[in-house]
Amino acid sequence: MGNVINLNRFRKRVEREASAKQADANRAKFGRTKAERSSEAKQADQAKEHLDQHRIDREEQP
Repeated sequence: MGNVINLNRFRKRVEREASAKQADANRAKFGRTKAERSSEAKQADQAKEHLDQHRIDREEQP
C-alpha cells in the first residue's frame, strides 16, 4: 500500500511554488530602483529635447 498524501498540503505547496516563480519573473521584469527609474526618465527627456532642437520647422505651402 502507498503512502498517504495530504492533498491540501500538496495543493498549497504547489501554489506557493507557482507564486514564487511568478514573483521572480516580476522582479526581473519590473524590479528597478527609484534611482534607475529617475535616471532613465532623465535620459529620455534629454534625448527628446535633443531631437526637438534639431527639428526643422517648415511652414506648409498651399
